[in-house]
Amino acid sequence: MRLGVLDIGSNTGHLLVVDAHDGAAPLPAFSYKQPLRLAEHLDEAGAVSPTGIDALAAFTAEALVVAEDKGCEDMLSFATSAVRDAVNSDDVLSTVRDRTGVDIGVLSGEDEARLTFLAVRRWFGWSAGRLAVFDIGGGSLEIAGGGDERPDVAWSLPLGAARLARSMFAEQPDEAGLKAIRKKIRAEIARDAGNLLRAGTPHRAAATSKTFRSLARICGAASSDEGSLVPRSLPLETLRGWIPKLVAMDRDDLAHLPGVSPSRTHQIVPGALVAEACMDIFDLAELEICPWALREGVILERIDRFSIANVPARPSGPTR
Repeated sequence: MRLGVLDIGSNTGHLLVVDAHDGAAPLPAFSYKQPLRLAEHLDEAGAVSPTGIDALAAFTAEALVVAEDKGCEDMLSFATSAVRDAVNSDDVLSTVRDRTGVDIGVLSGEDEARLTFLAVRRWFGWSAGRLAVFDIGGGSLEIAGGGDERPDVAWSLPLGAARLARSMFAEQPDEAGLKAIRKKIRAEIARDAGNLLRAGTPHRAAATSKTFRSLARICGAASSDEGSLVPRSLPLETLRGWIPKLVAMDRDDLAHLPGVSPSRTHQIVPGALVAEACMDIFDLAELEICPWALREGVILERIDRFSIANVPARPSGPTR
């Protein structure tokens, strides 16, 4: 079946059209996205501004037309941290529903971590053993770990790259300010680190999301042009060497780095500090970059549910 997956993130609105079948990897057929920056359209009270709501409704209407034009049988719609945490979340969603007819669901932070974990588990397979997964989004950081397809632990922290850029990097911090930000990030991650560490060191640790992919590319990973099957990783020591350089760069310099979108230059340093803290606190020398993330997790769960619902019943008859 052909599905449209409408992902309303803190940075970007993204419609991914995929051909999805039981027993096969979801095959991307078309991608349509816009930089909504909802995490940056929050007022002082924590509400999505009218400008942000208008942008979201307009993008949703456009995505609906694209999904229909591409022959989607169904569209799965969800929003993450920026909408989830907004004080006017219900008003945002009802406005979009009234204008477009699309009912966007809101994923909890735990569900976001759980579905991302499912995608990474399916990508690496059972040979990965006990798996730890990290995802830096625009509004939040998701962490999950476990040995099965459902993680044993999964949680979300308000440490997204766009959120930190807005709240802590509105002005370039001096050395003391940067040290204070680093301390705050690490304390937030370390508070619940025992959830993952009690089960022991993971056999494999992976990262997803644009932020991690950009950092890996800066640190020497292969470009996206080489395909999704090329192994990519983010080494801790290489990242540590880059952080002082990134802090010293202006936005023009950052925009010329490989893998960095001009619209996300202000998120690179916050993202790098979160990534470094994750690896340091969980004693990980590197993170493998997984090309599958939340969207694929949503698709895979949808396929699983559809397959179970369509399993033919066993014929009844006399037993022997």
